[in-house]
Amino acid sequence: MTRTLQLKIALAVIALPFALGAQSLFVPVAAAQSTPEEIEWTWDVRPPQRDASLPNVLLVGDSITRNYFPEVTRQLKGIANVYLMANSICVGDPRLPEELISFAKMEGVPFRVVHFNNGMHGWDYSETEYKAGFATYLSALRQIAPDAAFIWATTTPVRKEKEPGPTNARINARNEIALTFVHDMAVDDQHALMAKHADLYHDDVHFNDEGSNMAGDAAAQTIRHALIESHSK
Repeated sequence: MTRTLQLKIALAVIALPFALGAQSLFVPVAAAQSTPEEIEWTWDVRPPQRDASLPNVLLVGDSITRNYFPEVTRQLKGIANVYLMANSICVGDPRLPEELISFAKMEGVPFRVVHFNNGMHGWDYSETEYKAGFATYLSALRQIAPDAAFIWATTTPVRKEKEPGPTNARINARNEIALTFVHDMAVDDQHALMAKHADLYHDDVHFNDEGSNMAGDAAAQTIRHALIESHSK
């Protein structure tokens, strides 16, 4: 049995509780094989003092998100409690839904808005595997934030490509795949924004402070709009 077939079977089993409407049930499955990177990491941040009178916002992503998280937090001060769950796990890896569920259980708060991205890691996973895992990724997000407004952030381009990734062709392919799943959600097009600013890279993948603040400003704007929209409903 190929790894792709194993992954599809495992993801189908993981998604079964959501198809049956079992919102509180999550079934971890060990059948699909994870392919970890040389260095795996998780970086969670929560408000030092949560204001119970404010809505809660969650940013989900990787080191790009982690770098613009401070600017989002600054702009939403007094407007929302802002949380971050960033890691190196790719869509298609069965560990990712488990990480999301574990994080939400630990925080124990309802999220009004979830701004999320995944696509810059896991280059040993094919785009077929990425596509096969995306629905389960969304199901896990909806489970941890059933009443939230969701915002998809596109994956940003890289300055210098590497094989098997990141390459801009594969980033584009993953962005196209994701857009077929998030057509009913708001989109923060970080890719289009940062593609105009090749002068703001810190290294081949990440942006300097000016670039990260620019990305954070765009994210904060979409989140602020989602908060206003959700409040009016």
